[in-house]
Amino acid sequence: MRLFRAAALSALTLLPVAASAQSCGGNWSSFINGLRNEAVQSGIPQNVADQFFSGVRQSQTVLSRDRGQGFFQRPFIDFSRALISQNRLDRARQLLQRQPQLFQRLQREFGINPGVMLAFLAFETDFGQVQGDINTADALATLAHDCRRPELFRPQIIAMAELYRRGDLDPRTTQGAWAGEIGMVQMLPRDILALGVDADGNGHVDVRGSLPDAVLTGAALLRHHGWRPNEPWLVEVQIPSNLDLRQTGLRTQMSVSDWARLGVQARGTSLPSGGLRASVILPQGAGGPAFMIFDNFRVLFEWNQSFTYVVTAAYFATRIEGAPVYDAGNPSSGLDRDGMMALQRRLQARGFDVGEVDGILGAGTRAAVQDVQAQLGMPADGWPTPELLRRL
Repeated sequence: MRLFRAAALSALTLLPVAASAQSCGGNWSSFINGLRNEAVQSGIPQNVADQFFSGVRQSQTVLSRDRGQGFFQRPFIDFSRALISQNRLDRARQLLQRQPQLFQRLQREFGINPGVMLAFLAFETDFGQVQGDINTADALATLAHDCRRPELFRPQIIAMAELYRRGDLDPRTTQGAWAGEIGMVQMLPRDILALGVDADGNGHVDVRGSLPDAVLTGAALLRHHGWRPNEPWLVEVQIPSNLDLRQTGLRTQMSVSDWARLGVQARGTSLPSGGLRASVILPQGAGGPAFMIFDNFRVLFEWNQSFTYVVTAAYFATRIEGAPVYDAGNPSSGLDRDGMMALQRRLQARGFDVGEVDGILGAGTRAAVQDVQAQLGMPADGWPTPELLRRL
């Protein structure tokens, strides 16, 4: 399942870039010739580059999907209920029971709880069953040619050509998500090239057909981005009615002990070690669920930059490992897409940086909402409501 990964591309430096190459746009054939030449300059043999780029086509489907990601405009409760089902929960736990050695290795070598990788397996490809229907070479070439974000996608198609040279994939048959992710946990070619783990020992990194390769390569990506071994990522909590809501959100961190002194309590378990640094987030405001999140939670944004997706995946990982269903509470009504875009424009007019006006409640918009709520004397919980829009 393709979920808003385009903005989270790896910054790894793997292959040199030809300075004279056509960066984006223009005649398609000339552009492909530029990519082919760049691949050769990076060390890929001419005949391999010719074979790889022959038949690569521009895809209008990819361009259409790139410009429409409305699924991420849904609020956390709706989004999480759409992604989390009893069937997925049962299948995750069954897979954990069937592959004990793999998930023990995950914990031993990477310090990552099985629930985390099982959550990504579930959400990204339904445990490997739905890996995407778009030709990956076409997708990457199309997005590299498109001048919206060529610097993100051009290196990916060159990395894919290198994976082809190594015999790890075939550009004619490799399919994945519209933004070029492939395999059971949907990873990009540069990350696979740099961090791939041949966990089954067959001499190739096969993130599409080998569960061990997919799980441990995904784990290597999280470790590369700073995963702290054997530390928590998220715990559901209850907040006291007198908590200063300006202290909630991603921008504020304090020790678990300090949060406990303010009256924040874990729900269904106990709080982790008091010395750990943590934030308290309210995905749908003070009336909805509340979570304490840790440094490892922030690493998950390197996988997917959608706040709602990351909270849902992190929560589902705890459910797989035995946490109770969250308390949905009684959150205030939110804004539809048009209302959110109107709010973002009004926040911009007041000087707040909300990023792109896209109708999505991302981290920047949440922070701006929290600040303007405080200015207006409203509960500063970061949850935009029709009342806030009227006040602005």
